[in-house]
Amino acid sequence: MPVIKLQSSDGEIFETDIETAKCSSTIKTLLEDCPVEAENDTLIPLPNVNSTILKKVLIWAKHHREDIAEENEEEAAKSVAVQITPWDAEFLSMDQGTLFELILAANYLDIPNLLNAACMTVANMIKGRTTEEIRQTFHITNDFSPSEEDLMTMESEVPQEDEAIEYGEII
Repeated sequence: MPVIKLQSSDGEIFETDIETAKCSSTIKTLLEDCPVEAENDTLIPLPNVNSTILKKVLIWAKHHREDIAEENEEEAAKSVAVQITPWDAEFLSMDQGTLFELILAANYLDIPNLLNAACMTVANMIKGRTTEEIRQTFHITNDFSPSEEDLMTMESEVPQEDEAIEYGEII
């Protein structure tokens, strides 16, 4: 199986088989537009992905290459329900900075399944938490004044059933 080389933004070069690299729609399209010959040392620079993150992307891609090869690309892009496997949950349990860099890399490389799983991991970090807990989790400084906070709270409140606004017919 032909091998290609991927160069990270910090200059490190990773060799991988073409099928693994094709988990990225960006790389797949590039390879379709510029076919690789067996004896050709193809080097693809990835200026937006550092070596730490590229290594993680390749680990994920090697684990999922059969899944992606079997899956229709359009179905992956349209898939609303994201299921995180135990392997993915373990893989994505990393510090927030790395997780956010992985999300940016998955977006840049156009790897929808990795992007969706990583974003779902972040969504699960937010789900069911209060504003203050979310601020603490993501180290967000509260820059609202007390009056701005009160206004935001009032605007975001959902009317109770007995307070619901009824709309009349429009003629």
